[in-house]
Amino acid sequence: MFEKILVANRGEIAVRIIRACKELNIRTVAVYSEADKNSIHVHMADEAICIGKAASSDSYLRIDRIISAAEIADVDAIHPGYGFLSENAHFADVCESCNIRFIGPSSRAMSSLQDKAVSRALAKKAGVLPPPGSEGVVQTEEEAISTSKRIGYPVMIKAIAGGGGRGMRAAHNDISLVKGYHTARTEAEKAFGNSEVYIEKYIENPHHIEFQILGDNRGNIIHLGERDCSIQRRNQKLIEETPSPLIEHKHKDLRKKMGKAAVRIAEVAHYTSAGTVEFIVDEAGNYYFLEVNKRIQVEHPITEEVTGIDLVKQQIMIAMGEPLRLSQSDVVFKGHAIECRINAEDPFDDFRPCPAASKCIMLPEGAGSAWTAMFMLATRSRPITTRSSAN
Repeated sequence: MFEKILVANRGEIAVRIIRACKELNIRTVAVYSEADKNSIHVHMADEAICIGKAASSDSYLRIDRIISAAEIADVDAIHPGYGFLSENAHFADVCESCNIRFIGPSSRAMSSLQDKAVSRALAKKAGVLPPPGSEGVVQTEEEAISTSKRIGYPVMIKAIAGGGGRGMRAAHNDISLVKGYHTARTEAEKAFGNSEVYIEKYIENPHHIEFQILGDNRGNIIHLGERDCSIQRRNQKLIEETPSPLIEHKHKDLRKKMGKAAVRIAEVAHYTSAGTVEFIVDEAGNYYFLEVNKRIQVEHPITEEVTGIDLVKQQIMIAMGEPLRLSQSDVVFKGHAIECRINAEDPFDDFRPCPAASKCIMLPEGAGSAWTAMFMLATRSRPITTRSSAN
């Protein structure tokens, strides 16, 4: 059993991890920037260490400072949460070299899924097809045009790195392709420090469905059902729900098929810990592999609500070397859960950010209802979490 875990993150996910550790009787160490010294996660943890100034590049993204804090606090493991260093294979390697357990997939698994272009090749090896597209990175606009003509317009230009809808552009002809190709590359370079892009067939009126997976260090891998994140704006998710309305009411056979496909991909990647395999489904019910998110995700609580399985605790137990004590038949889905991302924006001004004081909020109540709210402070972009439930 771990005695002490350092949480290399802040805000809602840091609070979530600390709560799970407390329930497992594991002591926690919070790290924080100078701007976050009064954050909730700092006060909740058993110990707290400042690792730098307000900018993430001077604190939460500094591997050397996080490792130094871990060594000073003499921790057994580090949980990276999501974002920041959570999918950084080098960080996982450094943790292991310092005899600190990284709570997440191995650096080997992360490297095999290091970007979307490499992941497409791995999915094909697992017998799961991605949308038709380029074989790898598209280096020139001439190559982009020839690829697009081969698979047929419309197409989607995608950055191989990062996420959040950045570095993505749809194109319906050669003119929009050339413009989108250069715009996507520029945006990707600014957002991720990597301008490389690939091209795939644009699926019109798609359903974006992801499967939660769990794998231990002994080769046991299961899935915990799907989350439907089809309602998006500017390629960013607004609503997540489980079960998926598409699968539940129209294509029930897809849950079993896509779940098995997700597990196969994880097996080929030798994946451990929690992760998410993302698919896109067309109107006819054909599904295609998109990518693997190699971390716990923001929307993981809705899966926990319908399965009763604590994903963060599972991550910790797996990192300790414990085998999964769940088989696929043990995963039972009950009820329906939805996560909504509410943004402070002005709908009359192209949805530009419009932060202001919230004077009133009405929350769902009644038997069996529960809610979780994450408020983003406009000045520092750090989340505060409030939870409530009614039985």
